Formats: sequence, C-alpha cells, structure tokens
Amino acid sequence: MEKKEALVDLSSQLTGKLYYDDLWKSIYATDASVYREIPLAVCIPENEQDLLLLIKFANKHKTSLIPRTAGTSLAGQCTGDGIVVDVSKYFTDIIKIDVKKKTVTLQPGVIRDDLNRNLAKHGLFFGPNTSTSNRCMIGGMVGNNSSGTTSIKYGTTRDKLVSLKVILSDGSHAEFKDLSQKEFDEKLKLDNLEGHIYRSINDQLGKENNQEEILKNYPPAELHRRNTGYAMDELLNSEIYTPGASSFNFSKLMAGSEGTLAFITEITLQLDQLPPKYTAMVAAHYTTIDSCMQAVVPAMQHSLYTCEMMDKVILDCTKESLKYRDNRFFIQGDPQGILMLELRSDSEEDLQNQVEELLETLKESGLGYAFPVLYGEQIDLALELRKAGLGLLGNMKGDKKAVACIEDTAVALPVLANYISDFSKIMKSYDQQAVYYAHAGAGEIHLRPILNLKVSEDVSLFRNITREVAELVKKYNGSLSGEHGDGRVRAEFIELMFGKHIYEMLKEVKYAFDPDNIFNPGKIVDAPAMDSSLRYTPDREEPVIETIMDFSDADGVLRLAEKCNGSGDCRKSVEAGGTMCPSYRATKDEKDTTRARANALREFLTHSDKPNKFDHKELKEVLDLCISCKGCKSECPSNVDMAAMKAEFQHQYHKSHKPSFREKAFANITQQNEKASKFPGISRFFLTNKITSGLVKNALGVASQRDLPVVAKTTLKKYYLKNREKFDIKNPIKTVYLFNDEFTNYLDVQVGKDALNLLSKLGYQVVIVDHPESGRSQISKGFLDNAKKLANENINIFKDLISNESPLIGVEPSAILSFRDEYLRLADDKDSAKKLAENCFIIEEFLKQEISQGNIKAEQFTNKNATIKIHGHCHQKALSNTSRTFDILNLPENYKVTIIPSGCCGMAGSFGYEKEHYEISMRIGENSLFPAIRKSDESVIISANGTSCRHQIKDGTGRLAQHPVTILRAALKKS
Repeated sequence: MEKKEALVDLSSQLTGKLYYDDLWKSIYATDASVYREIPLAVCIPENEQDLLLLIKFANKHKTSLIPRTAGTSLAGQCTGDGIVVDVSKYFTDIIKIDVKKKTVTLQPGVIRDDLNRNLAKHGLFFGPNTSTSNRCMIGGMVGNNSSGTTSIKYGTTRDKLVSLKVILSDGSHAEFKDLSQKEFDEKLKLDNLEGHIYRSINDQLGKENNQEEILKNYPPAELHRRNTGYAMDELLNSEIYTPGASSFNFSKLMAGSEGTLAFITEITLQLDQLPPKYTAMVAAHYTTIDSCMQAVVPAMQHSLYTCEMMDKVILDCTKESLKYRDNRFFIQGDPQGILMLELRSDSEEDLQNQVEELLETLKESGLGYAFPVLYGEQIDLALELRKAGLGLLGNMKGDKKAVACIEDTAVALPVLANYISDFSKIMKSYDQQAVYYAHAGAGEIHLRPILNLKVSEDVSLFRNITREVAELVKKYNGSLSGEHGDGRVRAEFIELMFGKHIYEMLKEVKYAFDPDNIFNPGKIVDAPAMDSSLRYTPDREEPVIETIMDFSDADGVLRLAEKCNGSGDCRKSVEAGGTMCPSYRATKDEKDTTRARANALREFLTHSDKPNKFDHKELKEVLDLCISCKGCKSECPSNVDMAAMKAEFQHQYHKSHKPSFREKAFANITQQNEKASKFPGISRFFLTNKITSGLVKNALGVASQRDLPVVAKTTLKKYYLKNREKFDIKNPIKTVYLFNDEFTNYLDVQVGKDALNLLSKLGYQVVIVDHPESGRSQISKGFLDNAKKLANENINIFKDLISNESPLIGVEPSAILSFRDEYLRLADDKDSAKKLAENCFIIEEFLKQEISQGNIKAEQFTNKNATIKIHGHCHQKALSNTSRTFDILNLPENYKVTIIPSGCCGMAGSFGYEKEHYEISMRIGENSLFPAIRKSDESVIISANGTSCRHQIKDGTGRLAQHPVTILRAALKKS
C-alpha cells in the first residue's frame, strides 16, 4: 500500500485528526529551533486508542512518531520526517490532586502555569519554571527535563517525577515508578518488552566497568542541570546498584529522553508548598560580563530563589519592544550585565534584613555599580523582561540572529567565571559578540553566537563554535545540555562528551526500548549532522517580493515572517492574559497561531515558483481566522506583525483571484453608509425589517443571528456644522482636531456628539475638517490601493494642521490608530506620516494627558457612586494602553473602575458578521469577556471604546456598552 493510501486508511480509523496536506506539514516542519523537516503527516490524537493506532502504523510502515506538546523546543526535538503527534489539544486533563501527599496526576498537554493556577487554592505549586511557562506543557518539560529560573531552589522536572504511565514501542502499556529491590526483581522476570527493557538496563548497569565509565564521564551530581544523553547516572544512583541510595525509577531516565523511548500518557508530580509571601529583588548592575560572572558565587551564599542574568544585547532588544520597553524602568545607565537576585520570606522584617545583607555582600565585592531593589509588581515586570529574552532575540533586524546551539551549557558555580572567560575568548577568536543571559545561579548561562545561517560561512561557524565549546565544557566537567536537551543540535557531540564506550551504552538503551526506531529517531543517538536540515538553504538566492506596504523596518515582508523563531508566545492560554492569539484560543489548533501563519508565509514565499508568490490557497486558509487584532505586534517578543502581513497577502491574492462580492461590499461599506444616510428612515427600515434584512444578510453571507448596523438619523458632520458656534470656545485651553471617522460619522453619531460636547464643556476648541475615511475597512479586506490613496489624502490634509499643541484625536481606536500603524507602511510622504503619528491620539490618551497637566480636574465631575468595567479595544492594547481609559474613568471621585482581562471580543470588524466565522467569533467572546459581563450586576456600567466591541457585547450578553466619552459626558456637573 502506498504511503498516501495508508494515511487515508489510518485517518478513517482515528478519532482525532490526521493531516497530510502541504499547509499542515509546513507549519509543523519547525519548532523553536533552526531546523526544518517536512513531516509525513501531522496527527492530533484524541485518546490513547489513537496513540496505539499510530504506533501500530509506524511499526508496519517503517515510519516514526515525533511527540509534541507546545513545540517550543530549541534543539530540534519536534522536527522529523515521520508523523508529528501533537497532544496539546486533547491530552489536557488534570486527573487528580492529592493535597495530603502533595502530588498531582495529569496528562502531558497541561500548561505549566495553568497547572499552578489550579494548585494555588491548595497552597501548592509545581516548582520548575521555564521562560515559556505560560504555554509550555508538562509533557515537554519531562521530555527536556526542564528547570528554568527556580531550579536553584526547587530543582528540575526530573526531581519532581513520582511516576509515569507510558505506551511502549510495541503498543504495550507500562508504569514507571519507585521500585524496591523485590519489585525490581519481579520486573526482570516479565516475558514482554517491559521485562526485556529492565533486563537490558540491568545488564549494563550491573557491570563494574560500565559503572566506572559513568562515574568518570558524567558531570558530577552536584551539577543538577545535567541533561546530556540518557540519565544513566541517575539509574546508577539507586539502591539497586548503590547501597543507601534512592529507589529505582525509570521515570528518571524518561526525563530528558526527548520522546525517544516511549510515549508518555500520564504524569504524576511531587509538588511544593507555595513560596513565602513577601519578596524582593536586587537588580545588580555590572559594567563587564566578567564582573557579573564573578559576582555570582558571593551572591549565591544567600538564600536566593532566583539568580538570573541579562546582558546588554537582550536589554537593547527591549528598547524597541512595544510590550517590554516600559519594563526597563529599573535599568540605570548602560550595563553590560544585570543579575536579578530574588529573596523571599514569611515576614517583611526578615525580608528586609535579607535584602540589607545581600546588598552588603554585593557592595563589598566591588564588582557592581548600581543595586536597585524591586518589590511587588515591579518584580513581575522585571522577570517578564528576562523571560522574554528568547523571543526578543528574534527581533534582531536582518539575517543575523542569536542562534541556539551552545546556549544550554552548564558548569559548577566555582568555575563559572573562568568558564565564561574562556568562552568569551573563543567568541573573540571567531569575531563574535555573543549573547549572555539566564540562569547564572545554576551555572547555566544561555550563550548564543550571532550568525546568519543563510550563508555557508556562518553555517561552518555554527558547527565549529559548537564543537569548540563542547570541548571547553568537557574540560570544565560540565554538561553540554543543561535543560534544553540534545535534540539534533547537540546530539552529534555526545560521543565527544562521554566517550565511545558510554555512547554505545546509550545506543543500547534506545534499542532496548525502541528496537524499530519509531520514537523520535535522530535525537540523542544516531543523530544526523547538526548542520543539516536547516530552516534556510545556505547561499540561496533570496526571493524578491514586491509589496505595496513598506516592510523596510524588517528588511521586507519575508524577513518579517522569518522573525518568528517559534517560541510560541501566541499559544498562551486565556488565563495567562493578553490578547494574542484570539482564534487559537478558540480552536486550540496550531494552524490558528501567529507562529503557524509566519511559518506558512515563510515556507510558501520562499519556495513558491509562481510569479505571484502569494497565490497559494494554503496561505488563504492559514490566514482566514487571523482577525488582525494586532496582539502579535506588541505581545510577540519578536513583533511579528501578522495584521500587516495579512493585509498585504489579501492585496496580492486579489491580483490572481477576483475579490468576492462580500469582500468588496465590506471594504466599501462607508460608501454604502453615505448613500443610506441620505434616506436614513428608509435605510433603517430596510436593514431592521426581518424579511428585507434577511435578504441582505443572505446576499452578503452575514450570520442570521447578527443585527445589521444601521445609520443614524443624522451624520456627525451635519451635527457639527449645524452647531458650530456652540463649539467655538473663547480662550480655549487648546484647540484639538477631531477625526470624524466613518463609523462615528454614520453609525455611532451619539458617541461623536458626546465627544464634542465633553471637550467643549471642558474648555477645548474642537475642530472637524473635511477629510476622507480612515481606510480601516479597505485595509482589513486587502484593498490597499484604495487604503494607500486615503492614507495619503489624510496625511496631506492634516500634516500642516496637527502639532503637539493641536493634536488629532479620535474616538474609534481602529480608525485613529491607523495613523500610528498602517499609514506608516502606506504613506508616500514618510516624514510627514511619522510626524503626524506622533500627535495622533485616542481620545482617552488625550484626556489622560490633560488630567496629568492639571487642565481637567475631578471637581468638574459628579461625586455620585458608579461601578464601571472596561473592555479595551485590541488595537488600543497593542498600540496604546487600556490604562488610559481606566485613568480617565477613575477621575470622578466615587467611580469604582476595573479593567476586564478580556482579550479580544471576537467581532473584529466584519469578521464576526461573516456566517462562516460567527461561531468562532462568539467562542472568542465566551473565553473571558462574556462571562465577566454576565457576572456583573445590572447596575454596573460596561465601557467599550470600539464600535465592533459594543456590537459584540450586545449580541453576546444583551448588555449595552458605552463609550468612555459617553460615560464622562454624563458625569459632567451641570454648569
């Protein structure tokens, strides 16, 4: 049977999904590493029966299975040419929490931070804490033996494993847990694959010469971050072979085995009590990497909970990050390195004593120059900055990137400074400025050379640097893999690290568990060359891609897609906060992540042989559920601006495929509203009458459950012209220009009226000039020729009117923020566009600024009580800050205001109206926004500044949300 036919047959047997089309294979061809391998297929199994069918298929058809959870592996563990088995969607149950024993039993697809949110109410938590903790999953943490920022206090994942349930390579089940000598002997007698595995391992570890080789060549036990090869040293250190040691438990071998030995289905973990309540962090600043490293040993004499490092390269990456630049508040001067030293205590007094003692040690060393102390939320912000390090490195402009290959080395603390010094000499010999960050207190600095793997010269450096650093690690008796695993990138050097004898032992371990090599082959043992199957073909001819939008900030649209390094921030759960990525949060399909879209764009734009490289139905499919929320523009550390790339794609796709009637209708909705506004009564009747509105919805492909937006009885422009004298203020505080966007002018006229009246009564001269629409609907549908024309017209009109003294403000975030975003990519006059963007504000931003300057005061507003809950517009969250809305609504002294951690509402302009997207739209709303509103008392005022958001809230909850200016207008004291 041909492979394709066999896959079709397998698909019919599975409860879950099996994909073998080009799109799904391309988006699973990479993880967070530098590797790319097109898999045979991708499976999303729903249950263990599916896993058994996959194992049977792999054995029969001589293919392999690549286990995957969040796909954030840095060493290529999740790449391969077999079937990628993604358990992240369905294997997500927390099966049992045993508070008395302090254990939890769960499936491998449970996200680490989600687990801890569930455990917190019991006063417990799972200690190992990776930088990807808001999306990485426990199965992946076991596979890599992850440890993260807390390992100096809580150890590694291996230290927390109680037991594992697995499926072996022949489809049989096994449970690995602590075994007494008697139980171990019983396992040796089993007449099956499990028994064979125990006998094979026992034969190896029972031999004295093998024991000597392990003790001689493995890193010392005090180096707890040791993850090179299989953990034979952990098995040797059991009572079976070492009197007085701990029980024998194969789980210790499985930790760090990278899915090469068995398929894990259930995990039981040992938990810890929640850490002490009070916390402080000293952020010690250093002028050199060497002084920073020397400071680690004296710092670690204190009872630290974290000892993390960031270097100047990382810190400089944060300067341009929309999300993280504000987190730099504690940086003083221009340090080459910072140590982030966290202390905890159950009492504030003891904590302060600890802080003083640590500061004394740091100052006495004479190594640092600044030691700011952070508390509370400040610590969270600083740690976010550190945790974003991996993704921020992807934000480096151009083809040179900080490459993961030697980033996982660990050595004992006493030799750390010398090791780093020698490492720096190696880097200097290669004319390299490396990146230094992460787990200083554990002896593991994530070191990365900066290379361009698109050119063969740097690919050679990739290999040579890795080999030379491996030799240096061996010299210092360290571990080449500390927590990220061997994968493809380091497996080639395991023999160098351990010697041929142990390497052969490791191959025997693999063969005992997996004689037909079906589980993730090519990782740890028998690995292909570390410089093969790279994401990019060295010395390729770079594709030339013409675009209407200006992507020069990323050196072109392809390089913008390539900025995605696969770290998977777009996979974080709803509970983790933020907005990115709404459609993924609704479907839990990798296809609907920003990462998948970037992978697909990179794949097809690079390898397309079509004249129009965007002309691929796969790209249309992967971008279909991108709702252009712009969450990725700020929340993705690499700033992968998918909204801009989707708009460009649609524009280019239209060149080969005629836009649909609906696309044209929605793109030109302003023209329809302009016509309707001349006969508002007739129009309103036509769009609200059940029969006629049904015909319109059917013609446009609009969901029948939706109410169509209707024009107001008059336009804002007419209202302004009729009442112009009313807004002519004598001796105004300032003159401001109100951008009369197309939504406010025709649909939400009352919001516009409220804005005019609020501003004028507060003493501001408000001017509306003739100008075209913003182009938001054209941008969203890819009609970029029209959008470009509108952008240029608006820039030409406003460039000489708008200044710091006379800003341009708007009430609809998606419209006014176009000046700060898309216009910069569309404008012909770049200088004027940039200057104008600096003085364009959402009305809340302007009001907040005026409040700060003392021009608007609380006494101008009511002192009545009111409770308000705010839902912020996605574009505001990405390009501004919802706190501005919070601040202005808090001005009336008895207003109690909170921000709903709501993510995206799900409407996204026309997206939520389209019948095929209606269900997804509502599921997005149900993630957090709708439940939060339903829980609110009817007396609570719901605030939403986006027109789409207000419509979605009404359709999803029946509640009427108000624009913040409407709320403030009503709160003004009557003069």
